[in-house]
Amino acid sequence: MYGISIDVGTSGMREHAVDLSNNQIISTAITVRHPVPGANVMDHLTFCIEVQQDLAHRLLIDTANRLMHLLDIDLSKVERVAICGNPIQLSMFQNIETRDLAFVGEHALKARGVELQKRDATILNAVDLGLDLPDKCQIYVPPAIKHEIGADALAMMYKTKLMDRKEDVLVTDYGTNAEMALKVGDEIITGSAAAGPAIEGQHIKAGMLASPGAISDVNVELDWRCTVLDDDILAKEGDAVDPNTGVVMEQGAMHGRAVGVTGTGVIAAIAEGLKYGLIKMPHVTTLDNRIHLQDGIVLEENDIVEAAKAFGAMRAGHFTLLEHAGIKFEELDIMYMSGASGTYVDALKAQRVGLLPPSCSQIYQFGNTSLAMATDLVRDTELLDELQTLAKSIRANHIMFASDETFKKVFIQELAHWTEGMPIEMYNMMLRVSDIQPLPTTTKNAKVTRTVMRDIPDLGYKGLKVLRNIGLYIKGSFEGCTGCERCVKECPEDAIQVHQGGTSGFEISIASDLCNGTACMRCERACPKKCFKFRELEKGLVGS
Repeated sequence: MYGISIDVGTSGMREHAVDLSNNQIISTAITVRHPVPGANVMDHLTFCIEVQQDLAHRLLIDTANRLMHLLDIDLSKVERVAICGNPIQLSMFQNIETRDLAFVGEHALKARGVELQKRDATILNAVDLGLDLPDKCQIYVPPAIKHEIGADALAMMYKTKLMDRKEDVLVTDYGTNAEMALKVGDEIITGSAAAGPAIEGQHIKAGMLASPGAISDVNVELDWRCTVLDDDILAKEGDAVDPNTGVVMEQGAMHGRAVGVTGTGVIAAIAEGLKYGLIKMPHVTTLDNRIHLQDGIVLEENDIVEAAKAFGAMRAGHFTLLEHAGIKFEELDIMYMSGASGTYVDALKAQRVGLLPPSCSQIYQFGNTSLAMATDLVRDTELLDELQTLAKSIRANHIMFASDETFKKVFIQELAHWTEGMPIEMYNMMLRVSDIQPLPTTTKNAKVTRTVMRDIPDLGYKGLKVLRNIGLYIKGSFEGCTGCERCVKECPEDAIQVHQGGTSGFEISIASDLCNGTACMRCERACPKKCFKFRELEKGLVGS
């Protein structure tokens, strides 16, 4: 009999097949994008509320089914599934209410007729959700800690053993939604920074998630030596190149195999560019204003500014947790990093660009804690009760960064620093005016401990399969459409096609994983007849 563990992340989905007779991982399958339109978790939530939640649910379930068929096991012998993710992703997967996650306060919920969901540990029937699994197959869903603090945050704390530490510890899952928790004594203070997709290599022109062919690191010797992920997503030596021209100075084992750059590679390139004077924010000082990596892959000024905004959001989040806890940077010595970016990134380079507090002298890098906890749960279902007990025992306070005054004040200075070149001295002066502690100007020489070599430590003896094209489309036909294809030309992600057919004579088809969703809407604004209504695509069909 088999089990399947699933991580529904903000940027994609990952699955393990597990042999329940010996608890060994058989195989792994991952996507490189999320199937629901949008670049971050708030886009996904908006899609649920403004377009249709059933459609978001179907997109997730269809993607999960596609991944299951890549695991190379007999799906008729799957006995159980365990899943993990943040509250929005798990709610979409289960097709339960999401509006209570969008509005804060009892009055706001009551005015909209929305009831607060409990989100405790639960067991569901796989077939009822639409999964291609046997009738008796059950899905185990771990609990949220509180309404805003989901199973992914619980996984981050559980797998890092955060609660066992006596010292003050900061843990961050480096991703699009950047969950973070600060342990001070017996209390946990949490938050999540909408860092944006650049932290995982998205919205970067040559960007990609951590998968085979991604440039994951850059190290400066005489030239810039690239590191590239191989077919087992292990970091291997790439080419040494001239960053001004891209000329290969010395070929590496991964020569010719890079197809893009992941978020960790972007972080490394910016850290080294700043150190060696090729970047003076917000500008690149090379002759063509681009940083050249191997195999023709380049970073442009817009890419660097986009990534720097993510750095600013992360550091503003860390500032906010410390300020609410009433502790200084100098009192924080230990940092835990999780998630794909938290695994592959050079921690010291990340610290140089502000992704870790400069005061930390001990840094521990963990892998994908969400998938790891789901895998523990599929191996031992009695863990579900233990996780529920743990979730209820954690004394946690959640800070909504979007409405927090400290976060807003720090983030304004971060934007000025990264997008306008504000000196750190001016940055700190402005923080003092707001009665916020200054950022230390010296960085400790931290000891870095890597607990895993990749974010998914064990791929199984059958290895990794990557679903690059999810193959799901949202379709709609609009009265008055002339088939002019202005929407096609305007789409920045090449997600739209126009075909003959439909009630109007033309049918619009949108690749769900490429679409930026309600945060973009350039397709709708470009329509000369004003007949394209993105929010009416719920009338369309999902299929390959």
